[in-house]
Amino acid sequence: MKQESCGVIGRPREFDTEEALTAALKVFWRKGYDGASLTDLTDAMGITRPSLYCAFGNKEALFKSALDLYEREKLNFIDTALSAPTAYEAVKRMLTAGCTAYSDPDTPGCMGVNSVLSNQGVASEAIRQELTARRLDTEGKLRERFERALKEGDLPKGTDPASLAMFVMTIAQGIALQAGMGAPREALAQVVDTALNAIPRGAKAAAA
Repeated sequence: MKQESCGVIGRPREFDTEEALTAALKVFWRKGYDGASLTDLTDAMGITRPSLYCAFGNKEALFKSALDLYEREKLNFIDTALSAPTAYEAVKRMLTAGCTAYSDPDTPGCMGVNSVLSNQGVASEAIRQELTARRLDTEGKLRERFERALKEGDLPKGTDPASLAMFVMTIAQGIALQAGMGAPREALAQVVDTALNAIPRGAKAAAA
């Protein structure tokens, strides 16, 4: 664990940056970027504002670090799903895992969706752009997976990998939003089943 010393000269304030970042993540996850005040963050992290600035830069930089942690620990199911042998199975695993994760009663839904919904002004434009860039990165991974599936005959000729990737992302984000609004996991699972009916399957997938 990394120890950070921040404070006035001669009286350093030492704290574990990983523990502090985990605490900040929980605040951002629950309240979104705009909804999380500096007081909320420093109280949860157990540090002063000068210590926050010393260790993480500013609120925006702290949020980006929290997003990195969230993606590593909570969204790692996406890359795992995309390694599935077929495009259909990859989508099934991704949406099913997302359904489970976002409807977990011990978590406040999807951090990205919560942050988008709390984004209220021009001051948060940089955060909106950051969230958009990360969404497009995931969508790009899906598109690449579908492009490979198309070449392998796992998707039928004429399938548009970009449109299919955007469709899957739209469903995934819809599930996250509905879960955050209290939709039961069973209902979300039915949404997954319905969405899977729209995933085309090529000759290779049909023969599998």
